Amino acid sequence: MRSEMQVTVQGQARARDRLDAVLTASASVLFVEAVIGVIAGYVWEQTQEAPALPFNAMGLAVMVIAAPFLAAAGAAVCALVTLGVVMPLLAAAAWLGRTLSGREVWWWVPAVAATATAPPALAVAILTEVGPLECLGGWFVVTTALTTPLLVARRLLLPGRPQLSVGAMFGRVALYGTLAVVTAFALAGVAMLAGIGYEPPRLNAEQIAGTYSDGKGGTLTLTPDGKATATRVETFDFDDSIDPFEPQAHPCTGTGTWTYDPADGPYSQQVDVSVEACPVAMDSWSVYGTREHPKLYVFIGDPDSWELYTLRHS
Repeated sequence: MRSEMQVTVQGQARARDRLDAVLTASASVLFVEAVIGVIAGYVWEQTQEAPALPFNAMGLAVMVIAAPFLAAAGAAVCALVTLGVVMPLLAAAAWLGRTLSGREVWWWVPAVAATATAPPALAVAILTEVGPLECLGGWFVVTTALTTPLLVARRLLLPGRPQLSVGAMFGRVALYGTLAVVTAFALAGVAMLAGIGYEPPRLNAEQIAGTYSDGKGGTLTLTPDGKATATRVETFDFDDSIDPFEPQAHPCTGTGTWTYDPADGPYSQQVDVSVEACPVAMDSWSVYGTREHPKLYVFIGDPDSWELYTLRHS
């Protein structure tokens, strides 16, 4: 009797250890995927049209300080996703395999993952009004990200597989995960060095000339002969009597002149506009956008705040 109880207890302990290893493996894989996703997201962001924002040392310091806490929170979220999503989907894939094909087959895992992620992907596409290609791409990425920990967990649960401790499982995922992250980081660096990132168009005075609008009724017209006409273009300064930390907008209407300074590169080119009738001086405007649709912008208040006032070529 005692031996039977010992066997039962040992069997339960082995099952618990195996489930703990599965939980560790799945959560670790999800965490590695999240890190790679952050790297991929950064590269994608660098390819998008955007002005040159200043380096924010305070923001970087906050990120460094918060990194351990963000990592701990991310690990907790990955564990919850494993318990609430990965485990149920793994059980569903196993049940469907035994019921419909008489045995568990690995391809039921991606099939179940794709089916489970389809409704959320469709809902996000409808709410955000993205195109069908973007919707399919997002669905494929999420399905792939979910399928990977599912297949890893399924492999650990297969009969005849050697039992691994939680520490051994974490060590393996940490090793291969680190290699994957380093590879992703290296590929991102190569892509950025290859020029995949966005760069403002290098323009000339003739291409800069035209009418620009802020979308709120303000327009700035720059003619090829160097004349400028502003109509309710906003200028900004600080008024201590109202709010010393919030820039105040002042509409500018009048005529003046403008010049284009190509400077040393696309990020440093400037459009200098001088309109004497403006209540606040109009500073130099920086350039971004595209060659066909250039944009002019100035920082509102402190450049570290990353607030912009943008005029778009009509």
